Amino acid sequence: MSALKPVEIVQTMIDVGEAKIKTGTRDLILRGTMAGIILSLAVVVAITAITQTGIGLVGALVFPVGFCILSLMGYDLLTGVFGLAPLAKFDNRPGVTWGRILRCWGYVGLGNLLGSLLVAFLVALTFTMNFSIEPGAVGQKFIAAATARTSGYEAHGMNGWITVFVKGILCNLMVCLGVIGNMSARTVAGKIAAMWLPIFIFFALVFEHAVVNMFLFPLGMMLGADFTIATWLNFNLIPTILGNLVGGLIFTCVPLYLTHAKTAPSLSSN
Repeated sequence: MSALKPVEIVQTMIDVGEAKIKTGTRDLILRGTMAGIILSLAVVVAITAITQTGIGLVGALVFPVGFCILSLMGYDLLTGVFGLAPLAKFDNRPGVTWGRILRCWGYVGLGNLLGSLLVAFLVALTFTMNFSIEPGAVGQKFIAAATARTSGYEAHGMNGWITVFVKGILCNLMVCLGVIGNMSARTVAGKIAAMWLPIFIFFALVFEHAVVNMFLFPLGMMLGADFTIATWLNFNLIPTILGNLVGGLIFTCVPLYLTHAKTAPSLSSN
C-alpha cells in the first residue's frame, strides 16, 4: 500500500506532535527559520509568475513547491504546529503540557519570523539594486498586495479585522491538510501530490497565512509601501495568527483526532 489509512495518519499526527513538543530549542528555531526562508522564496516565485502571466491561478499552481520542499526536509511552520502539537496533550502523552506546547509554538514562530525577515531584506536588495533604484514590476506587485491587505482592511475597521480572521481560519484548514498530506503517503511523489492540492486552494483563494505574511508585508515596507508596522500587526498579522490557530486546530486536526483516534476501530477503519 502506498497510502496510509486515516486511522494510521492520525496516529502519525499524534506522534509527530509529541516529537515537535519535545524538540530542543535550537532545532525548533533552526527548523522554523529554514521553513520561513523556503516559503518566502516560494512567494517570490508565485508573485513573479502572476506578474509575468497576469493570471493568479498560475501563481497558485507554482507556490506549493516551497511548502513541499520544506515539509520533505522536516522543517516547521507555525501553522502546522498549531494543529499537531495539542494532539499529544489530548492523547495524554507523558511529559506533554500546555506550557511546552506554547514553547513549541513560540520558538517555531520566532524562527519563521527570522527566516522571513532575512529573505525580505535580501529580496528587497535584489529588487532595488542594493536600494539604489525603484523596484520593477514584481516589486510593485508586492507593494500593491501588501498595501491592499493592510490599509485596505484597516479602512473597514472591525469588519476588516474579522475578515482577516476568517480568512486565517480558512487558510489553515487547508494548510494543515497539506501538512497531514505529507504523512498520508509512503512515496515522495504521493506526498507531493497530497500536499500540493490543499496548498494550491489556499493560495488561489487569497487566504491569510501567518508565515507568508511575515514575509510579504515587511518586504512591502522595505520597497516603499505606505503603511505602518502597527497597521500590519493589528489588521493582518494578529488576526491571521488567531485565525490560523482556530482553523488548523479546531477545523482540521481535532475532527480527524475525534473520529479516527477516539472512535471504535470497527467504525473508523473504512
